[in-house]
Amino acid sequence: MVVGPHGGQHPFTTYMTSLTSSFTELLATHHPDALPWARVPDAKLAGQTPHGTTIVALRFDGGVLMAGDRQITSGTTISYRYAQKVFVADEYSCVGVAGSASLAFEMARLFRLELLHYEKIEGRTLSLQGKANKLSSMVRGNLDMATQGLVVVPIYAGYDQFADVGRIFSYDPIGGVSEEHDGYHSIGSGSTFALGSLKKLHRSTLGERDAITVAMEALYDAAEGDVATMGPDLARDVYPVVHVVTADGDRELPDDEVGPIAREVVQRRMGAPDGPKVDMSREQSS
Repeated sequence: MVVGPHGGQHPFTTYMTSLTSSFTELLATHHPDALPWARVPDAKLAGQTPHGTTIVALRFDGGVLMAGDRQITSGTTISYRYAQKVFVADEYSCVGVAGSASLAFEMARLFRLELLHYEKIEGRTLSLQGKANKLSSMVRGNLDMATQGLVVVPIYAGYDQFADVGRIFSYDPIGGVSEEHDGYHSIGSGSTFALGSLKKLHRSTLGERDAITVAMEALYDAAEGDVATMGPDLARDVYPVVHVVTADGDRELPDDEVGPIAREVVQRRMGAPDGPKVDMSREQSS
């Protein structure tokens, strides 16, 4: 046994001899105060806490991508316009979060640690479905806060190396998980408008760049219909966060890649405010 500096068992011993491969369970046992849902002082503040919206995810030929707007709101006030709502989960997946901002961001970071911990303890990675299920259990951990208005809803996407395809998983506020077989999904207050756009424009044959364009169009539509969602801010060079996940792994696109595509979408909308129309003649011939 390793002895700590003041006597007693060294904390590393607890870590290395843990009977669980779940980092969340380890925290719940030894430091429950470190869990995001255990450190909210008063759920009556739910209506005053900043909220993050909107995230879209879609599958394309060769992988999957996720994009999120940058705005955080508190009621009708913009709290922040540079937020990151899409995070790397591990080498082949990413997670987006909407809802109570501070809880959501901590849950996303805890999920990353959860996957790292499992890999170090077990010496192998979970399947993509297993990772999705892990996230589901974490959402259930926030149930008490969710029932009091402090809701966190994630969306998870990754490249399944065994099936050679991108996959998207959605969640309800109490932890139920579903795979989105249509190949696209959206969460957040602008999701209704984003889903309408995705339903119109998404194709399984989309290439990576076209898929990014479709995501930009969906977020633009969300911003048009939902005051809490932010479109591309060309004056400040603030663009949606975009993660692309393929057989080569997860990659966050830099602004110099996202910016030109976002500007093209805005420029086209100046001539066609309602966005692109479906080519029915092409649809009928295909």
